[in-house]
Amino acid sequence: MKLTKLQIEQIETLTKDVLDIDLYYFIEQSEAENMDELEEELQENGAFDIEIIYYANAIKFLRENDPSLRDSLSLAYEFGFTLDHDHLHSETLASILASDMEREAFQEIREKLDDILFNK
Repeated sequence: MKLTKLQIEQIETLTKDVLDIDLYYFIEQSEAENMDELEEELQENGAFDIEIIYYANAIKFLRENDPSLRDSLSLAYEFGFTLDHDHLHSETLASILASDMEREAFQEIREKLDDILFNK
């Protein structure tokens, strides 16, 4: 999808301090004709997947965003993880939570993004 200079500026303003992903990159690669298609492409291409590596980074992220671990453990359970799962550790929990937070942040700006991209 080819964006105008105005659209690029509007997207940058809309996503600044809201999303961690490079939304502009994914939109430029997209062939979506509506917001539903764009969101599906973003999901399929892992745009919302955030990986937090290193124990210290994961613990810091969890301490700041989910100190009780209630949200991250609930999300992990939804993805099929169990407490005795070998791969369920702080980095996994932090990554799952960060990815979910990115999806939620996208949902908050979805309507405005739709106006910028598809309701010219």
